[in-house]
Formats: sequence, C-alpha cells, structure tokens
Amino acid sequence: MSTEITLSLAELNKCDGENGPMYIAYDGIVYEVSASRRWRSGIHEGQHFPGQDLTAEMSEAPHGAEVFQRPHLRVIGKLEKQDK
Repeated sequence: MSTEITLSLAELNKCDGENGPMYIAYDGIVYEVSASRRWRSGIHEGQHFPGQDLTAEMSEAPHGAEVFQRPHLRVIGKLEKQDK
C-alpha cells in the first residue's frame, strides 16, 4: 500500500463532505468514501458520520474489515498516531 498523506484526527474531522470529499479512518488508514452509495447521504446506515475514525466501532458492524477492499473506497493515506 502506498500512502500519500498523513492526517491528524483534527484534519480528518474536517473531511465530512460539507466542502469536499468524505473521509473515514480504520486501523490507521484513511479512506475516501465519497463514491460509496452507503455514504451518499453523508451518514452511513444512520449511525456513522464521515470525518471520523471508525476503528472502535467496527466490532459492532455487521461486516468485517473486508469492506475496505471494495473498489469504491480509496486509500488516501494514514491517520497520525494519537498520544495516549
């Protein structure tokens, strides 16, 4: 995987589709979801908003990480590691 950019969580939060593309993060990778029909309304399944790190929420999803292999999701880069 070739990552092009690294976004901070604050930068990711701005990528909510309001004035540009919709990005989400999962497991440290940032994806553009703008082309996904499941995100077209700006909210995924009435629960998840773009501009968020959805890693912690995946355990409650009816699918696994294989969804990130779908062709309409595009890897944008990495999510900057957060200090704990």
